[in-house]
Amino acid sequence: MKHLKLVAPLLLALALPGLASAADYTVQPAASKLGFTSSFQGQSFDGSFGKWTAAISYDAAKLATSKFDVTVDLASAKTGDNDRDGALPGADFFNVAKFPQAHFVTTGFHQNGAQVVADGNLTLRGVTKPVSLNVTFKPQGTGATLDVSGSVKRLDFGVGGGEYADTSVIGADVKINAHLVLTAK
Repeated sequence: MKHLKLVAPLLLALALPGLASAADYTVQPAASKLGFTSSFQGQSFDGSFGKWTAAISYDAAKLATSKFDVTVDLASAKTGDNDRDGALPGADFFNVAKFPQAHFVTTGFHQNGAQVVADGNLTLRGVTKPVSLNVTFKPQGTGATLDVSGSVKRLDFGVGGGEYADTSVIGADVKINAHLVLTAK
């Protein structure tokens, strides 16, 4: 019993740093952007989502307790082309009538050299696949900026399948890019 009294404080002291969590942030939507880049007939185009939410808990020194949880309203996709913007919500692409949202949640973070990578699962059109995104986090005063980039294969999620599966017409890869302005909670 005497040994337990001596060891218990030591175990508690060792466990406390591991219990510390990453800092929680609120996204400033007016200053932030969640976008994507793809191609049609060899021409690149950019788009963005007007409606989305993100729960961000991040600390570069505490990657084990950091977490991103992002939900995207797929009907809010805009590319600046009326035909494309009209087609994206339809059954051939996002099928927002059946799958109104996409969801990304991290499963962990790791270092790749100097680059931090967020590993997670993306659910789109009812399909969940692992996705890794590069993360650049810059603290600024009481907040920070968070830039995220990566890519997904659209056909892995059934986006633009069927007659639109030809990757020489619609590119196979869709680049994801986000710039988030954050304030500490």
